Amino acid sequence: MTTTATRRDLQVRPITAADNAHIAQVIRVVSAEFGLTADKGYTVSDPDLDRLSEVYSAEHSAYWIVEYQGKVMGGGGIAALACSAPDICELQKMYFMPDVRGLGLARELAICAMEHARQRGFRRCYLETTASLTRAIKLYESLGFELIDRAMGCTGHVDCEVRMLKVL
Repeated sequence: MTTTATRRDLQVRPITAADNAHIAQVIRVVSAEFGLTADKGYTVSDPDLDRLSEVYSAEHSAYWIVEYQGKVMGGGGIAALACSAPDICELQKMYFMPDVRGLGLARELAICAMEHARQRGFRRCYLETTASLTRAIKLYESLGFELIDRAMGCTGHVDCEVRMLKVL
């Protein structure tokens, strides 16, 4: 893409099966950009990466796609945190291509996801990331997430050393 998207050019919508390969590719490209490799347990190692519409069709889960001129450019989702208390959800798979960064989409999607979770009875929201994603950490802090010392649930992301929690 040669031009940067503007807010009015973007569509945010729920994921569909037709989006699976496209959002998986976005996640792979952005992960490579930041050195988040599969061998270290980052999202690109997720065995369900190519079927996210099915994964997020589970009860109380949701995933939203960011589209620009008919092309998937990012997304983010929410789901119950596996192996944890039933009132804890996890903010998951927030990835955006460079042309749609800086437009407030991550903030919008995170707020949307947390409201979705709140309406479904979740009281806390957990997330994991890595220290190299400094802009993401600043965003999460601005949304009220606080750093915590220990991992929660069974995420499988062993190298995500930054763990955060927010009361919804």
